[in-house]
Amino acid sequence: MKADNAIDLVGVTKRFDEVTAVREFSTEIKKGEFFSLLGPSGCGKTTTLRMIAGLEVPTEGSILLEGSDVSSTPAHRRNVNTVFQDYALFPHMSVWKNIYFPLKMKKIPRSEAGPRIERVLRLVNMEGFANRLPQQLSGGQRQRIALARSLVNEPAALLLDEPLGALDFKLRVAMQKVLKDIQRNVGITFIYVTHDQTEAMTMSDRIAVMKDGLAHQIASPDEIYNNPATAFVASFIGDMNFVHGTVLENDGKSCLLDVEGRKVRADRAVDLGKGAEALVCIRTERMQINPQRSVENRVSAELSRIVYRGTDYEATCRIGRSELRAVVQAVGWPPELRVGDTVEVAWSAGDVIVFPLEEERDVIKYSAEAL
Repeated sequence: MKADNAIDLVGVTKRFDEVTAVREFSTEIKKGEFFSLLGPSGCGKTTTLRMIAGLEVPTEGSILLEGSDVSSTPAHRRNVNTVFQDYALFPHMSVWKNIYFPLKMKKIPRSEAGPRIERVLRLVNMEGFANRLPQQLSGGQRQRIALARSLVNEPAALLLDEPLGALDFKLRVAMQKVLKDIQRNVGITFIYVTHDQTEAMTMSDRIAVMKDGLAHQIASPDEIYNNPATAFVASFIGDMNFVHGTVLENDGKSCLLDVEGRKVRADRAVDLGKGAEALVCIRTERMQINPQRSVENRVSAELSRIVYRGTDYEATCRIGRSELRAVVQAVGWPPELRVGDTVEVAWSAGDVIVFPLEEERDVIKYSAEAL
C-alpha cells in the first residue's frame, strides 16, 4: 500500500454459488485518479464496484481504502459515495434537500451545510436550481444533482455505475466532458463503470478492461489502444482487422508472416516460433488505399464494399479468403474508386500486432446472424 493510493484491490475474488464473477483482481488506484472498469455485460465490472462500495463482500482477497482494510466494513461506514444510472433522487424533496440529505444523516446542521451545498451546486453548474423538484429537471440536470449530492460529503472516492446510460447520445457526450472537468476540479478519485469504450477512453487516466471476471489489461487509454495485451482487448477497444497468418521469421524484435500468400512484416516483439499459427491485427484507420508514400506492407486486393460514413469511408478489400477494412478520411478518398476495382492496401509494419491464433476465441465478434 502506497501513501498516495486511494484504493488497493489485492487478489479480490467474488463467487455467487457456482459462478465466479470476479477473479483475483489486483490493482492500485491513486488519489485523484479517474479509473474506469470497462467491459461487456457480465464481465464483473459492476460486481467489482459493489465490493468497493461495500454492497458485496469479497469471497477472497482484500480491499483497502486509504490504507485501511475495509473488506468486511459495511457500506455506510466507508468513506465512498456511489452514483447510479437512475440518479436515486428523492422526488418529494427539492434539489437543496436532496443534496443536504447525506449531511443530515451525519447530523451536520443546515447552517453549516449551506456553504457546502452552494459550493457543489456551483461545481456542477446548477446554481439557481436549489428550490426545484427533480421532476422539473432534465435528465442531464438530474445527473448533475446526483453528482453534487455524492460530492458534498467529500468522499475519498466517488463510484459511478454507468451514470450516463439513460441519456441521449449528444447529452452523454456533453456530460463526459462535465464529469472529467468536475473530477479535475475536486481532485477526488473517480471509479467509473461502463461498457462504452468511448466514455472510458475519453475520461480515464487508466482503464481496467475486463472479460469473464478477469482484468485482461490495466493501463492508460493510449497504451491499451496502441499496445493491447490480448486479442480480446484489441477487439473490444476500437476497430481492428483480424486475419490468420503463419510466422516465417522471428528475430525477437520483429517478425515476418505469411498472410494469404503475402509476406507481412510486424515491427514488434512476438513470442512465437517459426511455423506458429498467428492472429494478425491491424487497426482499420491505419490502413491506406493506393498510398502515395512508401510503407513496409503493400498488397493487391479487390475492393468489395464501400460505405460512406459522413466524415470518412469504410472500404472492405478482399485478399484471398480474408477481408481487410480500411477507414479513410473523406477528404482523402479517391472519388474514382468503385466496387470491383483492384487497389493496393498498405500499412506500416509498426501498426501490426500479433497474437497466438488460439486467442481468436476471445475476440468480440458481431455478425448479422447474431443480431
